[in-house]
Amino acid sequence: MKYKNPYKRLKLLEQFIGKNLSKLKKAAPRFELGIKDLQSSALPLGHAADEKFIYSSTDFNSKENTSLLIICNGHGEDIIALEIIKRFLISKEFQKIEVMPLVGNGYVFDSIKNKDFKKIGYLKVLPSGGFSNQSLISFLLDLRAGMLLEVFKNLQITKLKEKEKYKILAIGDFLPLFFAWSSQCSFGFIGTPKSDYTWSSGPGWSLSDLYHRLKGSEWDPWEILIMKNPRCKTVIMRDGLTANNLNKKNINAKFLGNPMMDFLDNPSINFSKVKSYQKIIILIGSRYPEALNNFKSFLTCLLQLNRNKEYLILLPLTSNADFEQIEKLLIIHEFIEDKNKHFSIGEESIWKKNNLFLLLGSGTFNSWARIADVGLSNAGTATEQIAGLGIPSLSLPGKGPQFTKSFAKRQQRLLGGSVRVCKNNNKLIEKLYILLENKKVRNNQGKIGMLRMGTSGASQKIVDYLNSKL
Repeated sequence: MKYKNPYKRLKLLEQFIGKNLSKLKKAAPRFELGIKDLQSSALPLGHAADEKFIYSSTDFNSKENTSLLIICNGHGEDIIALEIIKRFLISKEFQKIEVMPLVGNGYVFDSIKNKDFKKIGYLKVLPSGGFSNQSLISFLLDLRAGMLLEVFKNLQITKLKEKEKYKILAIGDFLPLFFAWSSQCSFGFIGTPKSDYTWSSGPGWSLSDLYHRLKGSEWDPWEILIMKNPRCKTVIMRDGLTANNLNKKNINAKFLGNPMMDFLDNPSINFSKVKSYQKIIILIGSRYPEALNNFKSFLTCLLQLNRNKEYLILLPLTSNADFEQIEKLLIIHEFIEDKNKHFSIGEESIWKKNNLFLLLGSGTFNSWARIADVGLSNAGTATEQIAGLGIPSLSLPGKGPQFTKSFAKRQQRLLGGSVRVCKNNNKLIEKLYILLENKKVRNNQGKIGMLRMGTSGASQKIVDYLNSKL
């Protein structure tokens, strides 16, 4: 086969890493690879799944192929791609649309049932949940699980698209941008994880902050070089500050709003039964066992709340959530399942202890996010989304590997303080009381997030703009 030798080399490298991984675990320090500076912590976690390959090679009768391949790499990027794809399918500007998720299995795209849409590529959930940038051990585990081989094979698929005259839309950071550039196709780029707010909203005097100040942008020189390529027809950034800084470097970057805010459904749910409660939404991420550890930390704090009031704790879970472990944890903390009470807002079960009513629900984030007063959040994309709804939140960084102290601080600066990092449980409880009891403080902190994230409707603006450019 054409790629036999490269495959063999990659396999030998992965085997070598696997044999020596146990030795490196003892001495390996945590480090940042810089592949994804602000990757969503909500990436799905699991042992490396069996590789799943989906490849589409389409023969079109029309003289001019108007097909589009969207490449994305992350949970947040998948959500943005999903909203954009829905609108592309309605506009019918492209005959065929394909999506290649580079991280995870792209399960969010399974909701699209359309003959003109396909999910393609080698799809695998890596041990770290993505291309790890938080620890050397996680990165080596990804390598052992076949990360390099997967990237190589997806890259070959992308390169075949030039012969079929595809247009490509890259969503994310360097990796999808590099894929689009290497394809030789015309392409557009939506840069989602990087924002100049992370280093320009002080204090920020770490080495990475100084590096970004020196460059004048969080985007690196090699990424900027690709953005200047003649085949790159458009560049769209997540905020106006980042777009303006790129404009200074002779890149015609646009800010059309943040498509992360187009996530809300409009369900016909009656929330009247929960109006009298103070409502706290808990976002623990979807990486297990890290998500479970996040939940333990938040639960410990919640049990110390004032017993003179009733609180409704909303815990929306992703499809890969470990319900059994979460319920075991609730039982250990002496919560009792209340089968007689019903709030009828999509909950799957209700658990009670003293003055706390805790609701578990799968896929309920879109509806529950809008009714919360305050959030406790150790997540990435979801934290940004509730910030955009004007809901202030608090984070309590754990051991990671994804949601670490450095990640949390960068997120706090990205969102202008709409989410506040707490050093320990006592600080979180102290700040939580202030947010729950002082409506003015709560509203002021919430307004910051709304300004940083913007209103809904960006996905349609982006699609209209891309139709004119691609």
